[in-house]
Amino acid sequence: MRPVKLRRQGEDQLVIEWSDGHVSVYHWRTLRAACPCATCREEREKPVDPLRVLSAQEVAALAAGPPRALSMTPVGHYAYQIHWSDGHATGIYTFETLRNLCECDACRRLREQAR
Repeated sequence: MRPVKLRRQGEDQLVIEWSDGHVSVYHWRTLRAACPCATCREEREKPVDPLRVLSAQEVAALAAGPPRALSMTPVGHYAYQIHWSDGHATGIYTFETLRNLCECDACRRLREQAR
C-alpha cells in the first residue's frame, strides 16, 4: 500500500488517501510528537525529570505554538521527510509508520481492540 494523494485539511490536519482506498487523517501535533528519528525516540524514552529547566530554544518553541509542517519531501518510494516549523527535519516517516499513526475512527477502534 502506498499514498496516492496527500492534502492539508485546515491548519492542523494532514489527509492521506492510500492505494487500498483507506483515507487517513492526522493532526500535525501527533505526527511531530511521534517523530521516528533517533533523537526524538530517545527523548520519549527518558523518564520525566520534574526539576528540568527548559532551554531558551525550548521556551521559544513553546511560545511559537504547536509545530506546523512546512513541507513533506518523498524519500524513495517508501517514506516522507517532514520539515517542521521548529526547525526539525530528521525524521523519516515510512508509509508503514504513517499508516500505523492514522487517527481515523476505524483505525483507533482497531488499535483499542488489539490492546
